[in-house]
Amino acid sequence: MKGHVQDRWWRQKKEGKRLVFDANGRPVREKTELFGKGERYKVHYYDEDGKERAKSFPDKQLGRAKAFLTKMQHDVLSGEYIDPDAGKISLRVYTAQWLKGQSQDASTMQTVAHRLKARVYPKLGDKPLEVVAKVDTLRDWLEWLKEGDEKTAGVEASYRAQLWDLLSAILEAAVADKKIRANPCKAKSVRRPKPEQRKIVPWPDAKIHKVQLALPPVYQIMVPLGGGCALRQMEMFGTSPDDIDRDALELRVERQIRWIGKVPVFAPPKGGKTRVVPLGEGVLDAIDDYCEMFEPATLTLPWLHPGGDLVTVRVLINKDSDELGKYRGTLATSVWRGGNFTNEVWGPAVRAAGYDYGKRRDGMHALRHYCASAWLANGVSIKEVAEYLGHHDPGYTLRIYTHLVPNSHKRARLAANKTFKPRRRPEPASDSATA
Repeated sequence: MKGHVQDRWWRQKKEGKRLVFDANGRPVREKTELFGKGERYKVHYYDEDGKERAKSFPDKQLGRAKAFLTKMQHDVLSGEYIDPDAGKISLRVYTAQWLKGQSQDASTMQTVAHRLKARVYPKLGDKPLEVVAKVDTLRDWLEWLKEGDEKTAGVEASYRAQLWDLLSAILEAAVADKKIRANPCKAKSVRRPKPEQRKIVPWPDAKIHKVQLALPPVYQIMVPLGGGCALRQMEMFGTSPDDIDRDALELRVERQIRWIGKVPVFAPPKGGKTRVVPLGEGVLDAIDDYCEMFEPATLTLPWLHPGGDLVTVRVLINKDSDELGKYRGTLATSVWRGGNFTNEVWGPAVRAAGYDYGKRRDGMHALRHYCASAWLANGVSIKEVAEYLGHHDPGYTLRIYTHLVPNSHKRARLAANKTFKPRRRPEPASDSATA
């Protein structure tokens, strides 16, 4: 394959068009006008499109120059060629291109944009891809995520793992696009952050009831919706009495409310997965009693993104009836932001019920954990619990709740005894028989 190494400092001497040789028949060399200026060796080679390219090396590095030429020729022939300049594009610029081919779901794009702006770009955004692709760069970024600095606090391992996955996806695309040779996130010398596995401790029944009573009346229905149907917070706000099948005693979980920037929208439940949840008679009674006190509100919001088709739903929970007077904007007076509701209503209710409030332990997700533990304690299978919770994989559900699955030793022994009959054992002696 074409290509050669040019010595910019020395050339073969000519007289006219003829080369000059010494007494031993060797070509005579002479200094060029570039002698001592710049780098000595210039490698000329051709890329996979037949375009001539060049790279320079300093004096005394002829071996490196020849090795580079050989590698470039091999890479072109084997289809492994990567333009040495391709990795000079910054991570920020490349990611903007990468995002065009990713999910265009407005909520997903918003989440990714926030993570990039807050935790990726500050340390890596303006670095060239070829620098980001170095394992040492990755290690420094992981340390910053964990420890933080004078301006930015560190983040938990679970969030660091999500950020790692995001960066890895970007760099894997850069490998496919032949911007870099390898994804450093796949190197054996650095590991993905391992989220801490915390055991779920379900609330006791008394706490469930006390917190329900401490909530403003218009929001008390959220406790049976979460603790009896395992609805997520924003699924509760999207629930309609029209989602109930009274004959089958089922609740269809078909939508939630999301905020895209400053605009609330209706959207499918998390993961785009609608589901059907068994509806206990007691929960149905609570919903009926609630509807007698508070008329369902008609709410019209765009679907999926601010410019989406408008959808009108009779929602169960009407924020306008809470009499709290908080967050009354002209944009959407009947819609809470999840974080605002947690801070302004839910957290204060937990404290008013007499409990110390821990955001991870006592957030509204505690209602889902309570519901899942109740299902498991009453013999509902992991597979069914996963379906009712809207999890994508029963294995994921099992990893979270395995310590809450009831012990089945007695049932297992009885099953074995049906095949392998045990000998009759004497009954334990009573107190009267031993007296």
